[in-house]
Amino acid sequence: MTVYGNFPGSRPRRLRTTPTMRRMVAETRLDAANLILPAFVREGVDAPVAISAMPGVQQHTLDTLRKAAVEAVSAGVSGIMLFGVPEDEKKDARGTAGTDPDGILQVALRAVRQEVGDDLVIMSDLCLDEYTDHGHCGVLTEDGRVDNDATLERYAEMAQVQADAGAHVVGPSGMMDGQVGVVRDALDQTGHEDVSILAYTVKYSSAFYGPFREAVGSSLRGDRKTYQQDPANARESMRELALDLEEGADMVMVKPAGPYLDILAKVADSVDVPVAAYQISGEYAMIEAAAEKGWIDRDAAIMESLTGIRRAGAQMILTYWATEVAQRLGRR
Repeated sequence: MTVYGNFPGSRPRRLRTTPTMRRMVAETRLDAANLILPAFVREGVDAPVAISAMPGVQQHTLDTLRKAAVEAVSAGVSGIMLFGVPEDEKKDARGTAGTDPDGILQVALRAVRQEVGDDLVIMSDLCLDEYTDHGHCGVLTEDGRVDNDATLERYAEMAQVQADAGAHVVGPSGMMDGQVGVVRDALDQTGHEDVSILAYTVKYSSAFYGPFREAVGSSLRGDRKTYQQDPANARESMRELALDLEEGADMVMVKPAGPYLDILAKVADSVDVPVAAYQISGEYAMIEAAAEKGWIDRDAAIMESLTGIRRAGAQMILTYWATEVAQRLGRR
C-alpha cells in the first residue's frame, strides 16, 4: 500500500495489543470493595425459596442468610442490603411488621450483625411496601392515596428499630418528600448519630422492577407513579438530589442503574458524597435469561454491565452478582 507521510501517526490500537497492556491503561477499575449484595430473608420457611424470575437468587432463611453474609465477607464485598419478607398474615394497612422489633427484617439484622460484626457494612431497606397488605410504600388515605406525612412518621419508627437491631446504614427507599430529614432526626434523637443514611435519591418508576416483586412477595395493587420518578425527567433528579443533601444524606443512590447511566453521571459529577447505583432485578433477569438461551456470554455481559455503571460514576454498586463477581475479581 502507499503510505502518505506519517499517516496514520496516531495509533490508539497500540494500547490494546495484549491483555496486560489493556489492564495497565484501563481508565475504570472494578473492585470487590465497590460491591454491595442485596439479600432477601423470608419469615416462616425452613429452607431457601428460589425466585423463579431471578435464577440463582433466593429468599433466605436466617441460617442461609448468615452463610451468605460470611461468604460475602470472604469474597471482599463491602456491604449487604437486607430486605424482609414477612408472612402474609402479618401484613396490614400500616405495615406494622416493619416496625416490630421482632419483625423479620429486625431479626435478620441482629443475626447478620452477630455473625459478621463490622466486617460487612450492614444496610437495611427502610420502606413499608414489603409489610403492607396493599403493597404501597406508605400509609394510605381513605381514598387510597399515599399519605406522605403520615408515612414519614412510620419511617421515623422504622429507622429507630432498624438501628436498634444493628444496621450500620439505613436506606429510605419510599420516595416520600422529606424522608431523609425525618429519618436523620429520628436517628439522632434516639442515640444513633453514627448510623448513616443511603438516600434513594433518584428512584424511577420502572418496568424493570418486575422480578423484585416476586422476591419480596409484593401485594401491590396499582402502581407507584405518584411517588417514584417519571422516566422522562432528568432535571427533577437534580432537585431531589439537592433536597436529600440538604436534609443530611450521607450517600446517594440512583435506581435503576443501567437504563439511567446519564442520570448517574450527572449525579456523580455534582456531589462530594459517595454515590451508589442499584443494578436491579430486571437488569439481572435480562442477562441471565439471554445467557440461558445462549444469546450472550453471561460472564462477559455481567462484567461489562458493572464496568459501565462504575464508569458512569458509581462508587458503590448494589448487584445480585456481588459475591460471584468479587470472587472472580479476586482470582485475577
